[in-house]
Amino acid sequence: MTLDLNADLGEGVGTDAALMKLITSANVSCGAHAGDPAGIYTTLELAAERGVMVGAHPGYPDRANFGRMPMKWTEQEVWAHVMMQAGGLAALAEAADVEVLYLKPHGALYHEACKDSVVARAIVAACVALDFAIVGLPGSKLEEEAADFIDFIPEGFADRRYRPDGTLVPRTESNALIHDPIEAVAQIERLVKDFEVQTICVHGDSPGAVTFTTAVRELLVKKGIELKPFA
Repeated sequence: MTLDLNADLGEGVGTDAALMKLITSANVSCGAHAGDPAGIYTTLELAAERGVMVGAHPGYPDRANFGRMPMKWTEQEVWAHVMMQAGGLAALAEAADVEVLYLKPHGALYHEACKDSVVARAIVAACVALDFAIVGLPGSKLEEEAADFIDFIPEGFADRRYRPDGTLVPRTESNALIHDPIEAVAQIERLVKDFEVQTICVHGDSPGAVTFTTAVRELLVKKGIELKPFA
């Protein structure tokens, strides 16, 4: 079995270089919710050096809340913001000699896209224009809107707990995060079996992200899982 291991990077957290050695794809911030152009460019250079696949990671421009609070945007506003953010990242990536191949929304934009057809439709339209695949929760509105237009890559999370309906436990709840690598790998196996996820996310901004990802990677490899980009 093969599986992609992704992380959200370019957010100015300081762990990009270490995580880039462990993952197979990087969701690179487009600079709205976090990060700065120079730091994002450095992250793209690291991806190019390590042969890590790159995806655009646009979000709501709300740095105070790290893009994790929804904003009331029209469909056209969502499309325009995603186009501008992802297009800017693609230009930086070209300069760093790496290609952006997919898009994964960040934070609240991700969750809104997975449950709201209007937001999902706008993001899919941007991906069609930019010729990107899209990453999201299996069974979501994002997957529904992507059908017949672009490749949809079902994603699971190593460090987030799920509700019975397949949605993520909100970060505001005390049991939202998984810190034990053994528990994380058991969850990954369930997600692959039950939802056929092709990529697994670890959050680069979480405390102990490098140690956690190292342990998860080692356990997956011991189980005979080949880690490689989904594209």
